[in-house]
Amino acid sequence: MGKIVIKCGGSILDELTSEFFTGLKLLQEQGNQIIFVHGGGPDINQMLTMYEVEPEFYNGLRKTTEQTLEIAELVLSGRTNRKLVQKLTMHGFQAFGINGSDVGLLQAEYIDQDSLGFVGEIVSVNNKMITNFIQDGIVPVITPIAIHRSGQKLNVNADYAAAAVAQSIKADQCIFVTDVAGIMVNQQVVDSLEKTQVERLIEDGTIYGGMIPKVTSAMSALEKGLSSVMIVSGKATFFDGNGWKGTKIIGKE
Repeated sequence: MGKIVIKCGGSILDELTSEFFTGLKLLQEQGNQIIFVHGGGPDINQMLTMYEVEPEFYNGLRKTTEQTLEIAELVLSGRTNRKLVQKLTMHGFQAFGINGSDVGLLQAEYIDQDSLGFVGEIVSVNNKMITNFIQDGIVPVITPIAIHRSGQKLNVNADYAAAAVAQSIKADQCIFVTDVAGIMVNQQVVDSLEKTQVERLIEDGTIYGGMIPKVTSAMSALEKGLSSVMIVSGKATFFDGNGWKGTKIIGKE
């Protein structure tokens, strides 16, 4: 029996197929405990445009103002989270949506309040609460909204949030769900690559275009202390009961 943390970006949520949930069900039936952490970028951007909120940037990074944070939380907890919980429920899972700021689930410090606003870095995870959920067979679905010790909510990177949760509960696998089956070399999905090999594939152009942010997103979790991450497709069965279908990236230097 293992613990599986699954990071699901907002852009793939609407594309998750029944085959994806079939693989997920097989994992659970084999005794694995599942935790979701999700983003919501496209929905947040759509809502910011609707409210005519002009983005502010500092050195290329988006600043989270009070208004931006309010809209991000509105979307993440009210729309994106509900969407994913419903999909899981429809496929036979007991899913429970929770804001990362609730019960101190994700605790964070400001990264740089003056420059980036209400953006945080996770410093602690309430793994006891997560353990209570998964021991009861419930799939927690967590938003990347954290809480500061002052009580202020902070926006956190969903990739880092997934990594922090995975590290805290000593997860056996941290999976990044994308719209591709994995990293392809010579038109074949590669089962496993070291981080340095992936970096070389980006440099030589083997990994290119829209695949680069998917890969770097997953690799960013390795910087938070995970030994490996896995890229799988949300459009197909990524686990067939015997093995995984995707690419594992190992964080060796």
